Amino acid sequence: MGIDKIDRQILDILQENGRISNAELARRINMSPPPTLERVKKLERNGIIQNYVALTNPAKLGLKCFTFVEVTLVRHGREGVERFMKAITTLDEVMECHHITGGADFLLKVASRDIPDYENFVLHKLTALPEVQHLKTMVVLSTLKHETKMPTDLSDQSTH
Repeated sequence: MGIDKIDRQILDILQENGRISNAELARRINMSPPPTLERVKKLERNGIIQNYVALTNPAKLGLKCFTFVEVTLVRHGREGVERFMKAITTLDEVMECHHITGGADFLLKVASRDIPDYENFVLHKLTALPEVQHLKTMVVLSTLKHETKMPTDLSDQSTH
């Protein structure tokens, strides 16, 4: 599905405030509410809008330690990779899991209360997963930028 300038405006606004009323959204894009709602529903049906969520403050939930973990598997065959991928999805501490190229096989973003909590996660959960051979942990000291909003206009930009 192609998206036009109005769809991009809708996506930008909804990514800033997913609870905006359809009437306010319509006003901000200079359309009437019925076609605005139809555009939003079309974006949802086509999987461009996947979900609506509440963003939380990790520190207020007691999550003060974030790590990026490179995971290297023992074997790189399809079955071993699939076993690992299935198992990693069961761990709530893993916020993101990316299958990557380079020296490691996967890159994880892990949330924990503190370093001892992270150590417990590594010793009792992560290293217990099938196929894990090696871990390399990078602890986040501070976060300079954290975005949840996807850029919607990058495909329109040309390099000069």
